[in-house]
Amino acid sequence: MASPWEVYEALIDDLPDGVTVAASRRGPCWTRVLNSADGLGSAWSLKAVSRPAASADIPDVGRPLRDVAALARSWNLAEASVGLAAINSWYSRPEVAASHGFVPTGDGLTWGQVFDPYQDAVAGLKVAVIGHFPFARRVLWRAGELWTLERDPRPGDYPDTACEYLLPQADYVFISSSSLVNKTMPRLVDLAVGGGAHTVLVGPSTPMHPLFLDLGVATVTGFVPAAEVRSAADLEELAASGEIGPGVRMHLHAVGE
Repeated sequence: MASPWEVYEALIDDLPDGVTVAASRRGPCWTRVLNSADGLGSAWSLKAVSRPAASADIPDVGRPLRDVAALARSWNLAEASVGLAAINSWYSRPEVAASHGFVPTGDGLTWGQVFDPYQDAVAGLKVAVIGHFPFARRVLWRAGELWTLERDPRPGDYPDTACEYLLPQADYVFISSSSLVNKTMPRLVDLAVGGGAHTVLVGPSTPMHPLFLDLGVATVTGFVPAAEVRSAADLEELAASGEIGPGVRMHLHAVGE
């Protein structure tokens, strides 16, 4: 891609006119946006506020969805979480995801099973996981080498700056879509795809849009919320749980995958 901003611009440009933000909630784990078309979007909450918020004094509610979605470009990462949740509030609507070719991933599969389809495929190979998923190692234990890269590394993790060195060597790369919030995703995809890795986007923060396949991603795995959220009060109740909530995993494979 000519510029890493192209990903953000394409996601925002494809949003419809006439849809507004009905409610938003910046929770400790998940940031959520409900739009006027009853779409509910989620994004991992990042708390970095080192840059001034672009819309600190402007309420999200009532604003055009496109305007709030544009906050995904903000370098105030707490604000960027709201922007990505706004983007996902459109693409996570079941009919929109289906129109983009996404299909449900099995019956009753949870996010704790997001790596299960790959447990045999990675045997003996070099595997990189961007983001500390506590259930990844249990499933991907057959990998010859398994590298977890994390911005806030825990024992056994690599710092995320190791991406420049490790991803070009990897056979499989799983990228948490929270990397759209901190702006690292375009580079991570470049490194993974450029090195020939089978690249998969994972997590409820994933916009279910086929543009990622054009970048060389093999599979885009997203989430359609099933929670009944129709008001700010409903959104507050869901946020209080601290969980992503009920929903359906969906995916889109590149041709030939």
